[in-house]
Amino acid sequence: MQDLFSLQGKVALITGAAQGIGREIALGFAQYGADIVAVDLSDEKLLTLKNAIEAKKRRCLVLTIDLAHGDQIERMVETAVKEMGRIDILANIAGVNVHKAAEEMTEKEWDFVLDINLKALFFCCQAVGKVMLRQGSGRIINMSSSFGVVGFGGRTAYAASKAAVSNLTKTLALEWSAKGIHVNALAPGPVWTEARHELFSNPEFYANLVKKVPINRTAKPAEMVGPAIFLASEASSFVTGETLLVDGGFCAQ
Repeated sequence: MQDLFSLQGKVALITGAAQGIGREIALGFAQYGADIVAVDLSDEKLLTLKNAIEAKKRRCLVLTIDLAHGDQIERMVETAVKEMGRIDILANIAGVNVHKAAEEMTEKEWDFVLDINLKALFFCCQAVGKVMLRQGSGRIINMSSSFGVVGFGGRTAYAASKAAVSNLTKTLALEWSAKGIHVNALAPGPVWTEARHELFSNPEFYANLVKKVPINRTAKPAEMVGPAIFLASEASSFVTGETLLVDGGFCAQ
């Protein structure tokens, strides 16, 4: 019987792979059989990830790439195909945030968030999508957020970018699904990552946050792995254009 969740023989390119959700997804994909192209800005953390993936007997190519530059995205894809032969899965996990009241947000800060969370994500989809169109198959997983579904104060640029990612995902699915490429988005609720450790360690902030989560806690980065494997594998063979909420019920109220 076919293992619906197997990624054996697949090559997965993951942006934002050095830490947090991206790192856990890279390790999870490798555990389920995929070879990994890990992309981020941190050489040291990428090398640590490479060692962990190779310990699972999977190949791992690490690329230090600044996604704010389109030429580097093109180089990333060209190098991945040259070294690994193909790209079967793209997980667009890289993202940034600026916590600031709407009336204080600067144009530079707005552009910083939108350039990475939306613009770079699209051009990663485009560059890898061309490879997948030649192959006639592929899975794209874009990182949205529960804040792209409901509002959250102090996250204007972030929330706008994530709502746009979900709609971009639908549009790409309409264009590419008949050509063998499934395009979906993953929308986490509050996840306790290294980047949010200081914020979530504030007892008052954390207590107010988890009041809005029916499961009554934040998620661990590893809890995004199962949903990502579902979207990357044959288990989701009739799923495209969707945003999968993994939010502990955050958006249910």
